[in-house]
Amino acid sequence: MGVGKGTIARALIQKTKRFGLDTDDLIESMENRKIKAIFEADGEAYFRKLEKKTAKWLEKNVKNAIISTGGGFFKVENMDQIGTIVYLRSSFDGILKRLREHENADLKLAKRPLLTDEAKARALFEERSSLYEAKADIIIDVEERSINDIVRDLIRLLNLKEKKD
Repeated sequence: MGVGKGTIARALIQKTKRFGLDTDDLIESMENRKIKAIFEADGEAYFRKLEKKTAKWLEKNVKNAIISTGGGFFKVENMDQIGTIVYLRSSFDGILKRLREHENADLKLAKRPLLTDEAKARALFEERSSLYEAKADIIIDVEERSINDIVRDLIRLLNLKEKKD
């Protein structure tokens, strides 16, 4: 959450000319309401069910696309069947710094319900970091790096992986 998945995905889409999807956008469209409203009205467990439904649809219907996901999406059972998993790694403080320095910082922070309690968010980050690494096919460090550098390295790593497969 807040690592720049959407920004990096959009830049990668432009460079590769692939189609792009965002799982949170798909869920918001399916529910006709924002993620924050889903969390407030129905809770996290309901949202995770929506992620599972989205993952099944992606596996069945989407190929050769760039898919950016929410921070908890890695828990869906079929994630490795959907495609190559890229973990954009940053420290928790790096993520907070990125969000707080963004031109729309208040908006960025407000739309992340799990960040309302910084101590809980930090604990969740610590809990998930090793799980993200274990799940990832590719890990790329993004902290204090330009989008262009990240995308260039990511394309190179994806091409190497495709050659191996």
